[in-house]
Amino acid sequence: MSDSFAHRLLAWYDTNGRHDLPWHHDRNPYRVWVSEIMLQQTQVTTVIPYFEAFMRRFPDVEALASAPVDDVLSHWSGLGYYARARNLQKAAQQVVENHNGQFPEDLEQLQTLPGIGRSTAAAIIAQAFQRRAAILDGNVKRVLARYHAIAGWPGKTSVLNLLWARAEEHTPKERIRDYTQAIMDLGAMVCTRSRPACESCPLRTGCEAYARGETGLYPGSKPKKTKPEKTTWMVILQDHDGRILLERRPPSGIWGGLWSLPELDPAYGPDELPEACEQAFGFNCGEPALTSGFRHTFSHYHLHIRPARLTVHSSAQVKDAENHRWIHRDKALALGLPAPIRTLLTSPEQSVLL
Repeated sequence: MSDSFAHRLLAWYDTNGRHDLPWHHDRNPYRVWVSEIMLQQTQVTTVIPYFEAFMRRFPDVEALASAPVDDVLSHWSGLGYYARARNLQKAAQQVVENHNGQFPEDLEQLQTLPGIGRSTAAAIIAQAFQRRAAILDGNVKRVLARYHAIAGWPGKTSVLNLLWARAEEHTPKERIRDYTQAIMDLGAMVCTRSRPACESCPLRTGCEAYARGETGLYPGSKPKKTKPEKTTWMVILQDHDGRILLERRPPSGIWGGLWSLPELDPAYGPDELPEACEQAFGFNCGEPALTSGFRHTFSHYHLHIRPARLTVHSSAQVKDAENHRWIHRDKALALGLPAPIRTLLTSPEQSVLL
């Protein structure tokens, strides 16, 4: 192994790396893939219980491919970025239908599956099939950007290309499984976003950012944009049996495919909500009971949620039964719900009202 970078990194990993994460056991392509998708923009400590529960319910690609989408989303609820879950099941279905349930061992073929990009495909090749493939997740970008003092935001094509070139350069031919885990561990445990532990880093010698005393400058930050502010009424409609009304979100977009509370235009005043509900759903409601609102931040905007509970007096039916469901709160919590909706339905204020 000629590359000093890889040699030093592996020596550090043997003593200091993480060797007993749940996805390290029975490291087949399916388990590696699920863990990689869950770990996108999510910390290991958060992912572990989700991964273990997901594997109990969907132990193999066939189980995931054939499961009801509500079940998949329910097991993803709280992880966020729900397009990952939808793409996960779509990819599983393609693996079953087009590849006889076996993951392709080719980098390009893996990238044709929904939600699998170049780095995730490489992680599957390296971790599951133990074949040489360079990875470049967020942790690896940070390590390489600092080591080589590669300036600029990694989301910029020119910067990303430089990082990929360095990733390819340092990826060894031997111990590829250990190397990919080692460089991810170094980024997560030592070369952290803030306050990196440079004195404990096996790559300190040769790190250009460390030599310059400029680790805080790499990698470059994403250009900041002011996030727009949006507001919505979230209405908790309760019928005479104590059930609440949920509606399924459209399959794409924010919270795509998840069950959520009906929303109303924030231009309505609180005293106008009964009439707005009658116009939207066709039934008579009592006066609203308002509870504390809160702000939820998405990647590209802030949403101010204003909750209101209304009792439904009429027995009119919801027009689209496929995308609307009357359900008791306890059963609702077993569905795939966005985290803010789950929080809203389990808050002490709502426990009193419902």
